[in-house]
Amino acid sequence: MSKNLKFFLGICYLLILFAFLFFIFNSIQINKLDDFSYYKDLQSELNIYISSNVIINLFFFFIFGIFWVVLLGFGSPILIISGILFGKWLGTFISVISFSLGALILYSIGNFFFRDLLKSILEAKFKKYIVLFQKNEFYYFFIYRFVGGLGVPFGLQNLIPVLFGMKKTNYFFASFFGFIPSFFITNTIGAGLNSYVLNAESFSLLNLISTPGIYLPILAFIGLMIFSIILKKKFFDEAN
Repeated sequence: MSKNLKFFLGICYLLILFAFLFFIFNSIQINKLDDFSYYKDLQSELNIYISSNVIINLFFFFIFGIFWVVLLGFGSPILIISGILFGKWLGTFISVISFSLGALILYSIGNFFFRDLLKSILEAKFKKYIVLFQKNEFYYFFIYRFVGGLGVPFGLQNLIPVLFGMKKTNYFFASFFGFIPSFFITNTIGAGLNSYVLNAESFSLLNLISTPGIYLPILAFIGLMIFSIILKKKFFDEAN
């Protein structure tokens, strides 16, 4: 990747990040950050704003999510935010679609412009996985998404299929279905945070953790991680 392109992508990423942070911090009052009632009022106003035109706000989040993924943004905080804004069901729906499409666009860009460069950098490191993916690219890439990308950073795991020329339809749908379990759990945590802020009279970390909307998805996340470790061992470790 050329220095000019790296610079361009870096600038774009920072501009989106700063715009997002500006929107957030421009909407809050710093001197009230230690006042829990302020968070309750802010969350209530946010809910009213989102519900006043859900379709438009979903569209804006959809576009933001695509650009975020294309520019190699990290995933989990945005998933929690989508749960806070839209709830666990709509939040999961919009984040799965936008992240899957964003990942597909990033893959297409990498495959078209930087295939040889990516292969020279990554092929030796991920060679053992490439052999598996070539056996059944949809099946193994679905498992790969399901287990969280084997610890590979989200931006990088979106580009690994460049190494074996995965079909775009298989890439999109394997990502889409592989994302659903972890995205649903993360969005549920966001929705739980939203519910806690609206209903609690004061903040208590113990009460927050003991809220079903928080501890149940956390337990589900732990269960998913254990299951993912089993799948990783069965399909990736033992196969090699």
